[in-house]
This record gives sequence, C-alpha cells and structure tokens, in this order.
Amino acid sequence: MGSSSLPAAAPLVDRFARRITYLRLSVIDRCDLRCTYCMPERQTFLPKSEVLSLEELYSLSRGFMARGVRKIRLTGGEPLMRRDMVELARALGRHLGSDLDELTLTTNGTHLASHADDLAQAGIRRVNISLDTLDPARFVRLARRDALEQVLEGIAAARAAGMAVKLNTVALKGENEGEIPELVAWAHGQGMEITLIEVMPLGAVEADRHDQFLRLSDLRAGLEQRWTLTPEQHRSGGPARYVRVAETGGRLGFITPLTGNFCDGCNRVRVTATGQLFACLGGAEQVDLRAALRSGNPEVMLDKALDEAMRIKPEKHHFAIRGAGEAPALARHMSMTGG
Repeated sequence: MGSSSLPAAAPLVDRFARRITYLRLSVIDRCDLRCTYCMPERQTFLPKSEVLSLEELYSLSRGFMARGVRKIRLTGGEPLMRRDMVELARALGRHLGSDLDELTLTTNGTHLASHADDLAQAGIRRVNISLDTLDPARFVRLARRDALEQVLEGIAAARAAGMAVKLNTVALKGENEGEIPELVAWAHGQGMEITLIEVMPLGAVEADRHDQFLRLSDLRAGLEQRWTLTPEQHRSGGPARYVRVAETGGRLGFITPLTGNFCDGCNRVRVTATGQLFACLGGAEQVDLRAALRSGNPEVMLDKALDEAMRIKPEKHHFAIRGAGEAPALARHMSMTGG
C-alpha cells in the first residue's frame, strides 16, 4: 500500500452546499465491552467474511481522499480488536502532509496500552477515549466488564506516546451525573479535554434510554453553579461545542444530538466495517461501497457511489428518545457505524 499523492477530483458537496472533508471509518463492529446504553449483553456481531479487508479499507480511504476528505477517524466497535489496525494506520499515515491533514482514533482504551507507541509513530496525534466513570464498581455496572484499570493504563500510554487525549463521556441520568464534575476536574488536572454526550437512541438494549436520558442543558446549568464556563469558538471537526472552565483551565465539550441540532455545518459521513456508507448517523440513508469496491471497475463505481451519497445526505437528523418500552428510533447499534 503506497503513499503517492492522489490526483485532484471533484470535491464531495451535498445538496445543502456542505463540503464533506471528514470520514469516520469503522474497521470492526466487535467490542470487548457491553456498555448498557450501547448494546445488549448478547450482541450478535458480523461474520468476519463480511468485513472489508485491509486492502479494501485502504482503497476506500484513498477514494475519499481523492474527493477531498482531509481527516479520517478510525473507529469501531473497538478498532484495536482488529489485528491489522496498526498496519492500516501506518498505510494511511503515509498520506499525512499531502492528502490528509489528520488521522485520529476513537477507542474504549482497553487495548491502547500495547499499541499507543505504534499508533503515534504511524501519525496519530489525537485519540478520543470513551470513559463514563472513574468509579470501579460503576464502571463494571455500565460496561458490564471489569476493565477500568486497562482503560486508565491506555490513557497513560497514549499521553506518554505524545498523543493528545480527549475523553468522551455519555451523561446518564441517575447513574454518572453526580460524578461528572469530578470526572471533568480529573481530566483537566491531567491536561486532557473532555466532551459530554447525550445518550443516543441507536439499537435495542436491555436498559430503557428514556430513563437514561439526561439533557445536557440541565447538566450545564448545574456546572455553571459550580464553575465559570466561557464559550469558545474552537472546533475539532465534529459536532461538539466547547467552553473553557476558568477554575480548572481546561476545555469542556457538549454534544447534543437530542436537545441541540448541530447539522447545519455537517462535514462528515460514516462508513461501516462492511462498507456501508451512512450519510447521517441519525438517518437510514445509505450507499453500498463494498459492492463498488468489488465491482469490475472499482474506481469509477466508487466515485458514482460517493456522488449518490451526496445526493441522499439529509439536511439534518431526527433523533428522538421514545417512551418507555418503545423500540429505538434506529435499529442499528452504534458499534455498527462507529463513534
């Protein structure tokens, strides 16, 4: 897998004049945790035969770069469960400075300690790590696995390797909401950013998301009773909106898919590990890129598929937490499309 600069092609622009420069690429749907808001304990994962090969993931990424994508985030499931993940990162990292501005990773951190140095050497400078609690008992209750120590080791290894770490925390009513000030203060004390996220209605889980849902506007109001929050114009390429916490000196983000639509500036699409492009995390609009890659003329067919994705990308998502006992708004789980 080479690294020669790609020829210029028509940029990806949707019907609403939004230019797509950011690809979130899932490399695997499997995960070693079973977070209660994300998936059921007995989750059914895809047969490995359906997942794109390393070469296909790379070819697909090159196709996006040729159309103007400048940032790629590798996601899962848990991406570091894939054995050739570091090899993919190395191949994509060779495009940094020419076809790519940034290559990043989202992970739960459980396997990060053993891969952090290799990932940093591949060109990954920033990593998002999911962490909803620092309490060992609460971690086991939420993730249904005893892995907090491994996650903390992964965070330390990433920082030691020179990567900037941002924590992603799902705010859960009646579960971790009281701990969030402590978690924010700890993250900032370690020199890390942290972003709070509203629970998303993707896929059926045993828990009732109606009971889990916590409005970030309410949470923010509580934080403002404790700290001075000053809005910032900083953008990381995603949907978060940021404030600076005067008392800790750190940056705090808010992602509000349910209470604050952020779609007007959307610059991204998601591709699953099977090559299904979802034009919107909160919609069903999709295009089969795997079929294009495996056709007789993959470059032409991939371009046509990407044009179709721009045609069907919706103006905004329509997330909603339904009433107790009702089916989720979308049947697919977050592990299918990545974080």
